[in-house]
Amino acid sequence: MNILNLIAMTPQGGDAGGGIFSTIIMFALIIAIFYFLIIRPQQKRQKGRQKLLDSVQKGDKVVTIGGVHGVVEGVEDKTLLLKIADNVKVKVERTAISSIGGKGEAEAPKIG
Repeated sequence: MNILNLIAMTPQGGDAGGGIFSTIIMFALIIAIFYFLIIRPQQKRQKGRQKLLDSVQKGDKVVTIGGVHGVVEGVEDKTLLLKIADNVKVKVERTAISSIGGKGEAEAPKIG
């Protein structure tokens, strides 16, 4: 027998209260499944991303969501100043950072 059939079974000739009870159990199971498979993992990812963004420091190599590689030159509350080449600095939102590398100077792009 299917587990859902076992939960939804009501006594033969019984009152309608058993049907309401099994319906409540079904809704509780559905809510629990949504919580553990969708909501909880999403909250964990959000906390991890926020921790990553809060850990950005001056000198870190970062990659933005747009694919720009640079070294953090300045840190403010919501923005970062990235050095992407010699004498080229760009101000980006902190939320635009997709990954953080180690400390050190990024290689300047070679043209030609």
